[in-house]
Amino acid sequence: MLDVKLHDIGEGMTEGEIVHYFVKEGDHVKADQPLVEVQTDKMVAELPSPGTGTIKEIVVPVGETVQVGTTLLYLEGEGAEPQSSEPAPAEADAASEEHAVTQLAAKELTKKRIQTTINRVLATPFTRKIARDHGIDIENVQATDPSGRVTEEDVYQYINGEQAAKPEPQAPTREQAVQSTQPDEIPFRGIRKQIANKMTKSIYTIPHVTHFDEINMTRLVELREELKASGDSISVPAFLVKALTIALKDFPVFNAELDEENETIVLKKDYHIGLATDTSDGLIVPVLHHADQKSIQQLHDEIKELNQKTKEGQLKPADMQNGTFTVSNVGPLGSTGATPIINYPETALIAFHKTKKMPIVSEDNEIVIGHMMNVSMSFDHRVADGAKAVDFTNRLAGLIENPNKLMLEMI
Repeated sequence: MLDVKLHDIGEGMTEGEIVHYFVKEGDHVKADQPLVEVQTDKMVAELPSPGTGTIKEIVVPVGETVQVGTTLLYLEGEGAEPQSSEPAPAEADAASEEHAVTQLAAKELTKKRIQTTINRVLATPFTRKIARDHGIDIENVQATDPSGRVTEEDVYQYINGEQAAKPEPQAPTREQAVQSTQPDEIPFRGIRKQIANKMTKSIYTIPHVTHFDEINMTRLVELREELKASGDSISVPAFLVKALTIALKDFPVFNAELDEENETIVLKKDYHIGLATDTSDGLIVPVLHHADQKSIQQLHDEIKELNQKTKEGQLKPADMQNGTFTVSNVGPLGSTGATPIINYPETALIAFHKTKKMPIVSEDNEIVIGHMMNVSMSFDHRVADGAKAVDFTNRLAGLIENPNKLMLEMI
């Protein structure tokens, strides 16, 4: 008998929510066949079968959040030999009675858990996002899949009016009406809990200092318009990441990690840029690996791909590991300033804020309309000082404000 447990399938994972079972008790499965879909703090992942056999018992119901190491189901492998030795009669009676009590308690617990999750709609984060984007309550969408999961096709059928409406719910009882007046609650688990744990560790471990500056984006805006007119559309973040990797090479102390135990500052040779991304499930940081080795066009393509995978919940553990410096591009949301928390154990994080038109003084002492962007950079004061941060952002600004030179810069 094999007990299939929730194992660590991602960096720093401690728990997962059971989203969907691909099998039921009594099903015959083969090795590596998907058994269960789990929502971790960062992604939705499938757990494969460790061997061939029959599903003996499913222990944890859908909707339950459990810790890594928890047994999810039991698999009876093929060719398993029964135990050769039998316990003494007295021991057998005691063991049988204890097993019966344990089984009864487990079934009662499972029954209670199922009752608390019976109204939960099964759907992937991407499917839920489609429903939200169209202003649809996914509870109203009927699932056509035998498993009961609402799929993308179900949502689109509902949008196009190809699904009959669900039966109207009965009037609530007095008890239900009283319950409806209670405060709403948001589960504190999964991605939100992981973010909280990591931010708490960062803010209590690292003495944060935030340096504010501004960058003249006028020439970059003009260059992008020229490229767009010629059929080449490159996003602003691609230029920013390109400039950032050059500046980090000039100031490697910000592409570093403090090793307190060995009393050393480890200067990283790789430039893996984390891209803090806001999603409906919380803040997720996919990593753009070896950013210093890529052209601006390659950076544009990979940033776009990572953003898409993040929104669709398709990131793999490798897509979120080994970051050395994090970027938060909050400008599109309208932000003008912030004091961002460092992505521990990195040394620094920079936030790019809203670019807006405003009067500026040109090199000829004339007042002209330019495009200005605020930046805020938080750094670990144990590793670097304020003057070094100013030098770093000056170098970064010089590259961004002269994008033609940036495109020719050799890394």
